[in-house]
Amino acid sequence: MSALRRAWRLLREATGEAKWDDYLAACDRAGVVPVSRREFERDRCDAREHLTNGRCC
Repeated sequence: MSALRRAWRLLREATGEAKWDDYLAACDRAGVVPVSRREFERDRCDAREHLTNGRCC
């Protein structure tokens, strides 16, 4: 893998963009139909809101 590809993947992982690709790959391996990108992002946002261990208040 070239340095540019590694840098691009690292950037996508840092921003959370790679999670969509990982989710699609996992759905493909499991043989399930993935939810829409919008629903996927909404679920991720909801999960972040309900995490209390990462907040100070």
